[in-house]
Amino acid sequence: MKKLALLTSVLAVALMSGCASVPKAPKEQDAAAKTFAVPAKDQSGIYIYRDSFVGQALKKSIYIDGKLLGESSNKVFFYSVVPSGVHKISTESEFSDNAIELKTEGGKNYFVEQYIKMGAFVGGAGLKEVTEEEGKKAVLKTSLAQ
Repeated sequence: MKKLALLTSVLAVALMSGCASVPKAPKEQDAAAKTFAVPAKDQSGIYIYRDSFVGQALKKSIYIDGKLLGESSNKVFFYSVVPSGVHKISTESEFSDNAIELKTEGGKNYFVEQYIKMGAFVGGAGLKEVTEEEGKKAVLKTSLAQ
């Protein structure tokens, strides 16, 4: 029983510690994205960010409508301009992708948080739409991924 508890503790620490990194965009691009400019009336801006303590050593792929944006790590965000309409935002998880549908209107920005959750073997990832206020606050604390 002690061995199982020790193994569980070691695995939990390994999943929660460490720090994965991904290529970052130049500072000028990062600063421009953080102005939260309003897209054209027939387009929408989508910010997808990750800012969590759990799973810092994990990288997880992020997609919009099946197109790979890149791999996330803690304290990074992605920004994409898309035609207004319904979009599938998905992320790699433990056994299969997790996805949400995001209905967007032109001339607006939308914010999606990617979060890491404990899994059976490795951490999984999930997505949720957040308010503009919450999203802007989180994006300002992160860096634009390349």
